[in-house]
Amino acid sequence: MTIKKKRPVLQDVADKLGVTKMTVSRYLRHPEQVSSALGERIAVVLDELGYIPNRVPDMLSNSTSRAIGVLLPSLTNHVFADVLQGIESVADAAGYQTLVAHFGYQPEKEERQLRSLLGWNVDGVILTERTHTTATLRMLETAGIPVVEIMDAVSPCLDMAVGFDNLEATRQMTQRLLSRGYRAPVYLGARLDERTLLKEQGYRRAMEEAGLMPCSVMSEMASSFTTGALLFCEAQQRFPQMDSLCCTNDDLAVGAMFECQRQGIEVPQQIAISGFHGHDITRVVTPALATVVTPRKRIGEVATSLLLQRLRGEPIAEPVRDLGFTIENGGSL
Repeated sequence: MTIKKKRPVLQDVADKLGVTKMTVSRYLRHPEQVSSALGERIAVVLDELGYIPNRVPDMLSNSTSRAIGVLLPSLTNHVFADVLQGIESVADAAGYQTLVAHFGYQPEKEERQLRSLLGWNVDGVILTERTHTTATLRMLETAGIPVVEIMDAVSPCLDMAVGFDNLEATRQMTQRLLSRGYRAPVYLGARLDERTLLKEQGYRRAMEEAGLMPCSVMSEMASSFTTGALLFCEAQQRFPQMDSLCCTNDDLAVGAMFECQRQGIEVPQQIAISGFHGHDITRVVTPALATVVTPRKRIGEVATSLLLQRLRGEPIAEPVRDLGFTIENGGSL
């Protein structure tokens, strides 16, 4: 049986150095307020003892915890890995901790995870969805802390928002397909989260503006290469006239491309394929994938900067930031 060891406390560090506990505490909070020589000695002893700071009392008793809560719908989706990288780069530079929770696109789980984060007295939160339970909204109102919702710059937000126009991005990508002469593009969507549905609306709008019939194949399955291959096969059966694909993300698009290769279907000679987000894999598949490129890391950076501005009491001239998108043709159109 593993026996939990007694953790060293501040007094242990102070006793070993022959200084007061207050001096060690000052170093941990504000290293610049301690001489460099003493700071080096303290750092060595902290390392020798394996000291782990206990921030819970401070976080619960002070008005600020210097921690930001981040709620992500997925820990495997590269989109949110890039966003988190942007969040942490700004938070780390400002001396803020990043507390991350995962909720799997489930509003009820988001509610539970938010309650846990607020229990740690976080100074602000970054959310990735616009649909929240009544309890989530009530908790945020009670907490009275800054809130930034990301990945969408159009839907109504609670406080501040950073993202882009999902509907318009997919509308323009669909128009790009139509401008290349394709007349029967099919939309592939997975998860059926709010952004997937917004993108489908953009696809439908472009099709209807062109006087064409929208055709979608949607699934609640998690997005993956395998899901993309399965949805492509379903689209083949349901829409034999299909000449192109407009996919909700790069995973589905690349999965569909792999399935085309397995079946001996040439891209783009026999079918064109487009993705969404512009992940690194889109540049190394053959042919390079046409995709909507989104500024994911930048979204994380700007969202965190807005949060920190609000925490410093600075005015926010633009609480909603649209960071835009670009379209890369690749070689798959």
